[in-house]
This record gives sequence, structure tokens and C-alpha cells, in this order.
Amino acid sequence: MTAQLSAIRNLLIDMDGVIYRGKMALPGAVDLFHFLQEHEMGYLLVTNNATRSPRQVADQLTSMGLDVPESRILTSATASAAYLATIAPAGAKVNVVGERGLVEAIEQRGFMLAGRDAEYVVAGLDKTITYEKLLTASLAIRDGATFIGTNPDKTYPMENDIAPGAGSILAAIEAATDVQPIVVGKPEPLVIEQSLQMLGAKAEETAMLGDRLETDILGGYRAGIATILVLTGISTAEEAAVYPAPPDWIFDDLPAMLRAWREALGER
Repeated sequence: MTAQLSAIRNLLIDMDGVIYRGKMALPGAVDLFHFLQEHEMGYLLVTNNATRSPRQVADQLTSMGLDVPESRILTSATASAAYLATIAPAGAKVNVVGERGLVEAIEQRGFMLAGRDAEYVVAGLDKTITYEKLLTASLAIRDGATFIGTNPDKTYPMENDIAPGAGSILAAIEAATDVQPIVVGKPEPLVIEQSLQMLGAKAEETAMLGDRLETDILGGYRAGIATILVLTGISTAEEAAVYPAPPDWIFDDLPAMLRAWREALGER
């Protein structure tokens, strides 16, 4: 798509690899939120990380010096629970492969946690994954449970390393069941559509800011919004140059993006 930075009034922001890596805020992160507030722009932190609740994410950001209200955070866990509420009856039995953030999101929607007798299996990143968890989820799906994945990220960035992500767990369950999951997080449009609704934003005035071509950038592309890639996480400029859904803008980091954005607005 052809887009102008000056036309963007709402920003969907990925987190890992964009505003922080591991426990470290990245350069320009504080300035980004000042810029958005200064220009009265709508924004939402949209993360594929399903391990923490929005409250926990807000606390984590506070520890890095980033003041973001809980209401400005949408995780793939809360998005998955919201999607499940549109297809499952109240009180339905759900088997969860994931950490506390996903479990809480499912419980808050009034669903019952279950084992092999579950009607739905919702899986995400689980750093305490065991064979027993994989076995129970796989058997439930083989018995007919609907398989939902929070996000497809095969890896995620740490301070100095790349670690296995939720996509690795989804792949294991898919291999054991021959069933593909319904994926809620980026790059699927479901989470982007939820984000636009939460902001009351128009697609043509919204951009997705991320570090991953196959999730953030492809997700924005599929949803019909502009995309911005920063090279502080996973994807490289070389990969972006040949990607079928290339980003509208590529910047080395957040400071470079903010300089370009201010210039586009006629500011010095």
C-alpha cells in the first residue's frame, strides 16, 4: 500500500524486539510514548506473548521506566479468550497449554479448565511444558476438541539470544494430531480487528509497528493497515527486501523512526 507517516493517527505496537528485549527497554521507547501523547494519537500494545496478563505486562513496563496503562495492552491471551467467547458457550470446558496469563484470561471469560474431556484446546507459549501436557491436549483434539493457538511465533527474542516460542508448541501438537490450529494472534486478522475496535480506529489511519515480517508486518498487511518494521528484533532489512508483503517503512530503530515521523509532520 502507499502510505504517508503524516496520515497515521493510531499505532498498534508490538513489544518484544520493538520497545524492549528481555528485561531491557530499547533506545527510543520512552520517547515513542511521549511522541504519541504529544500528538494525541491512539495506540495499543499488541503482543503475541500470551504468558502474562495485561496487568503483569504493565508492571513489567513500569520496571523498565515505561508508563503504559493496562487498558492500552492487548495480549494474544486476552485476544484468544475473547475469540473463544464468540464461538463457545458459557462454561465450556477448555484445556489450556500455557502459562498463568493465558489461564487467567480463559477463566475470566467464565470457562472451565479441563483435561482430555475438554471441548476446546487453547495453546500458547509454556516454558513449563511437559510431555503430559502435550499428551492431554493432543488426545482432547483427537477426541474432537477445537484447537486454538494464541500465536504462531516459532521463536522470540531475549536480551542476547533467540528462544523457542509458542509456534514450536503448536507445531508439536499439530504433528501429534494432524489438526491445524485456529490462530488468533498476528499475522491473523483476528487480533488486528479486535485492536481497531478497541481504539475505535479507521484502518486507513492506523499502522502496525513491529520487528517480525511473518507476524507483525504480514498481520498488518492482511488487515489492510500500513506497516513499520524496526530492525531491533528478529527480521532484517535483507529479508524485508524480498518479502512478499514488504513493510511500508523500515527503520534501524525507534529513534530513526521518530526523526522521520517528526520530519513528515513538518517538525524539526
